[in-house]
This record gives sequence, structure tokens and C-alpha cells, in this order.
Amino acid sequence: MDKKLKITEIARRTNLSTSTVSRVLAGKANTSETARRLVLECARELGVMEGIAAGRLLLNNLVIFAPQRAFDERSDIFYYRVIQSISKALDSHEVRLRYCPLEELDSDANVFISRMNEPETQAAILLGIDDPHIHELAADFAKPCVLINCRDKRMRLPTVAPDHRAIGEFAADYLFDSGHRDMVVVMCLRRYTMDLRLAGIKEAWQQRNLRFQSKRDLITVPSFSAREAQQRVAEWLDSPAHKNPPTAFLVGGDFMAEGTVRALQQRGLRVPQDVSVMSIDAFNLAAIQDVPLTAVHVPRDELGTEAVHMLQQRLIRPQAAIGSLLINGMLVVRESVRRIRPGQRRTAVEREGLYDV
Repeated sequence: MDKKLKITEIARRTNLSTSTVSRVLAGKANTSETARRLVLECARELGVMEGIAAGRLLLNNLVIFAPQRAFDERSDIFYYRVIQSISKALDSHEVRLRYCPLEELDSDANVFISRMNEPETQAAILLGIDDPHIHELAADFAKPCVLINCRDKRMRLPTVAPDHRAIGEFAADYLFDSGHRDMVVVMCLRRYTMDLRLAGIKEAWQQRNLRFQSKRDLITVPSFSAREAQQRVAEWLDSPAHKNPPTAFLVGGDFMAEGTVRALQQRGLRVPQDVSVMSIDAFNLAAIQDVPLTAVHVPRDELGTEAVHMLQQRLIRPQAAIGSLLINGMLVVRESVRRIRPGQRRTAVEREGLYDV
């Protein structure tokens, strides 16, 4: 049998009406779970799933598991916007979206199992959940599940995430290519994704035969807040061990970059005339700073969109190979980084001509 949809044949084999089969394959919500399961199983057996239009979503009920803060824009704007992007990707489909908070680590397995066992749960997305036990449970369910910005160390679940390591290396490369050699990195290392960014940054040092020394080249901040970053950078600048400021700070977030700029300005240092500041982030804050920040934007909205596409592929081809999709960042050049000409520590102090022609 060819791969064209054979609605009549599927109806005959499942003892369902052709209209019911058609509704299931169109992703409509007005069908029973039993009918949906029978039709999809038969379609897979007949080898006709590839004939379904790529934009058609074969599910009607999806649960998002994420840390509690992800559901509050004031607590975690990044994850909040990722959830919004999932909702937007589902706008054109008849999908009911439900939410369930879980801890990043030491998650309540009973809560997860209960929600996954609910008859209406057809698929799940795990956003920022690092608990390996939850990943193992999710892989054992006969329901498609996709991870966002987390990883299944046993490689049983598909994942979509920013390419954190490449993003970190790319940001550092930009500063090196702009003539900076004396740089300090400001990072919050509360999660392994930040460790990956730092590993990429160190790789940029290594590619230039430079040794990254954490005691000299790294300032760690307990959180992503501007206040704590300002305090840590201020302490670093005021230390007798650091007589001269670096030519640039590479900061792992816009709010931390804001704190870094404040610490510099309070000491009479101008950005970018005296010291450049570059951010790695995904917030719009970079564009509305007093000093608009040059930044590598971490993919955010794309994560939700690609996760929905991944779910669709798992529904169509559940036996397909499982892998990870790593999404690149994007460089946005604004006004907080200036180029250093060879042989000069800093360029002349003019707002115009921030970059060599």
C-alpha cells in the first residue's frame, strides 16, 4: 500500500466511521481517546503516517512540567516566555494546554506519575527539569515527551535547547576579535547550562593559547540579579589586587550586565569609552538599557516552537532515532562594546566611531 492516507481502509480495520478517522487524522478534538489510539495505531501499521501534512498536530491535550517560577513572569521571564511560545505554536491546533509545577531536582515523582496517567494526557513537555528519575519515568511512559533546556543523560528522550557552549565561545570570540585581551567574565553558575557557557568561553581563551584563570578572570554571582552583580563587580574593582580595570566584561545575563554597568559608572568609568560590557541573554532589557548592550541573544521563543514540532515527529514516527536539537544564538550589536586598535589598550574617547571602518 502506498503512503497516501487510506481513510476507508483504516475505517474498515478499526470498525470506525470514515468521518471519525478523518477527524483523528486532522487533529480534531471531538474524538474519543480510544478512537484516536485505534486510528493512529492502524495508520502506523499501514505505513501511511508520513502522508500526514507536517503542520497537522495529532494530539489534543498536552501537559507542561516546569519549575514553579516558570509560571510567573516576575520570577523567571525566560521560562515564562518559552511557555508563551509553546502556547503560540499551538494556537492553530485544537490542543488543550495544562500546567504542572515540579522542582528542578528532587521532583515529586508521584505528582508526575499521577498527571501522566490521567487519560486526557496525550503528551508532555519538560521545561528545565533536571531530575534524572523524572526523565526515566517519562521515557517509560507510552506517551511522547520532549525536554526543553534540560538533558536526559540516558539519551532516551528528545531534547531542544540553546547551544550554550557554542554561544559562550561565540560571545568571547566577538570580544577577542574586537581587540580585547584583558577580559573578566561575570557568571551565575547555579545550573549546568551556565557551566556549559563558561566552558565555551574558556575554549575561546584556549584557541588563542591563553590560559583562563578563574581567580583572575571570573567573577561568580549567586543569582542573576543586578544588585548582586553590582556588589560582586564593585568588590572586584575595589580590590588592591586589581589595579586597573579590564578592557571588557563579558556578563552572563542582562540584569547582571546592568549591575556591572552601575558598578563601573559609580567609579567614574564610562561604558564603552573606558570599559566595554557585553551580555549573553535573551531578554529585551538589552535594548532599553541606559547603555544599549551588545549581546548574544539566547534562543527563547524558538524553543517552544521546535518542541511542538518535535512532539509531532514523535507522534508520526515513534520509533525514529532520538536526538538533541541545539539552537544557535544571535549576535546583536548595539553600543556597549568598542573596538580596540592594535597597540592600544583603549580607543580615543568619542561616542562616534565605536567600530573601525
